[in-house]
Amino acid sequence: MERMDNLLQQINEAVLYIKSKTEFAPDYGIILGTGLGGLVNEIEVKQVFEYKDIPHFPVSTVESHSGKLLMGMLGGKKVIAMSGRFHFYEGYSMKEVTFPVRVMKFLGIKSLFISNASGSLNQEFKTGHLMIVNDHINLQPEHPLRGKNYEELGPRFPDMLHTYSRRLINLGLEIAKKNNIDCHEGVYVGVQGPTLETPAEYTYMHIIGGDAVGMSTVPEVIVARHMNLEVFCISVISDMGYPKEIIQETSLEDVIKVAKVAEPKLTLIIRELISSL
Repeated sequence: MERMDNLLQQINEAVLYIKSKTEFAPDYGIILGTGLGGLVNEIEVKQVFEYKDIPHFPVSTVESHSGKLLMGMLGGKKVIAMSGRFHFYEGYSMKEVTFPVRVMKFLGIKSLFISNASGSLNQEFKTGHLMIVNDHINLQPEHPLRGKNYEELGPRFPDMLHTYSRRLINLGLEIAKKNNIDCHEGVYVGVQGPTLETPAEYTYMHIIGGDAVGMSTVPEVIVARHMNLEVFCISVISDMGYPKEIIQETSLEDVIKVAKVAEPKLTLIIRELISSL
């Protein structure tokens, strides 16, 4: 896979390609997680880009991620949505995993909305519930900001105190309550994968303060904050990891099945949230 030695040049080439094909200027970016691609059906699509056609874009290798960049209207607002994301466990570098976030920022987005499927570390957070992320713990083995820092993108040492927008969290919780959706807020633990966690690992992550665990999101959030984007993240609880007595074997098919059932609730929250902005 191609090294990103000149990140700014590659971002600009991707942005120029997209702008050469459309005059659409999005205000909000969306990243759709495992089994959560249904939100695209809510978007009044104006333009579709295949990842393989965009300069320097990776191509998703996970079967539940489709690999398209969509531009259109959602809730009356201009959005750009990634239908399919990239993961470190696929073999991509962190620069590649987060490259699309950089491109969306340069296309003009002000806020980034991220979804994922994750395992519960909190016995109150049940399968099928939603969790709005209010903080994270980064246990991934590589950092997306390691290496040369480009001041045009953000500071060398970005502060992470207000990583997840309290304003958007509160709005999301209000929408969930109004629609009788089981929705919590909590701490997301980001790990490499692709194995699911052992019972001891689930317990460890619970002890250190995690409420849910997954294999994505944290790198994208870090890069978004590096570029001063407002961030909202919501997880579908796809399986239970704590306490260890209730852990069951889980396959990708199981995760997708749960995500599909919960998806309309997640879609409603994101759509109404973006519409309210």
